[in-house]
Amino acid sequence: QVQLVESGGGLVQAGGSLRLSCAASGRTFNNYKMGWFRQAPGKEREFVAVSSWWSGGRPNYADSVKGRFTISRDYAKNTVYLQMNSLKLEDTAVYYCAADPMLGKGYEYWGQGTQVTVSS
Repeated sequence: QVQLVESGGGLVQAGGSLRLSCAASGRTFNNYKMGWFRQAPGKEREFVAVSSWWSGGRPNYADSVKGRFTISRDYAKNTVYLQMNSLKLEDTAVYYCAADPMLGKGYEYWGQGTQVTVSS
């Protein structure tokens, strides 16, 4: 059974940092594109960052997080991370990781989400 489990969320003051983890199980995700998304209360889910299926590929970020967030992967551990620095109030959301098997159907697997709350 394929599972994505996020962790690392919590309450942090504005300007602080958090590191989210997404542990994948059930298969090897080395050939998958792995992304992070978030959904704030009353808003639609939005893209945050994506890591290419290829280890040499460049990651992509939403404009709102460029320069502050970094996505990385540990292929041996089947885990993807999201390092979030200089957090802002507007970063408050439930963060989800997702896996795209690159079969033309988009992200097929999603985690349950982890809450990130940024306080003033």
